[in-house]
Amino acid sequence: MKVGYHRLCCFIKEILIYFDRHLFLGIVGTRRASPYAKQAIEQFLPAIIQRSMVIVSGLATGVDHLSHQLALQNGGHTIGVIGTGLNLSYPASSQKLQQYMAQHELVLSEYPLDAAGRKHHFVERNRIIAGLSQSVVVIQAKAKSGSLITANLALQNNRNVLAVPGRIDDELSTGCNQLIQAGAKPVLKASDILEDFPQIKG
Repeated sequence: MKVGYHRLCCFIKEILIYFDRHLFLGIVGTRRASPYAKQAIEQFLPAIIQRSMVIVSGLATGVDHLSHQLALQNGGHTIGVIGTGLNLSYPASSQKLQQYMAQHELVLSEYPLDAAGRKHHFVERNRIIAGLSQSVVVIQAKAKSGSLITANLALQNNRNVLAVPGRIDDELSTGCNQLIQAGAKPVLKASDILEDFPQIKG
């Protein structure tokens, strides 16, 4: 028991050091991501990764999956926060990516093993994404969506909220446009995000 406890304490210590040494950017958005979402992420993510920032998202389909995947493809690091037990994947299409990240990156869950994904789990998961991230970027979101819940949670925790603007006739951009209208910072290029991280030089 003492050996197991010691290993757990060492693991927690390493995690705390990891969080202390890195800057974290949350990226959230629709599960029905369009080519525009991928184009937007591809446009700003490489510069973000070059500054050694860690991408935090929810391992769902759409924007989440793209964010994790493109972070890894650009040689960066990423954290997945899930709404099930660590031994389950929801959706099933994320299983391969989740398993890779569990081995090489970091996957977090507040739920016990075998806990199935419940609707309220994903709302609760969103608060962890918001809490870990210094800033949260919303990429494509409907007027009522989990991404906007994450944005509101971020604001409640004094995090910066940014949004990628979209066409006014695109329902997948309605939430982002409304966030910008309410005061969220629009993201047009990588420097719009980097400005919120004064710790980064150059």
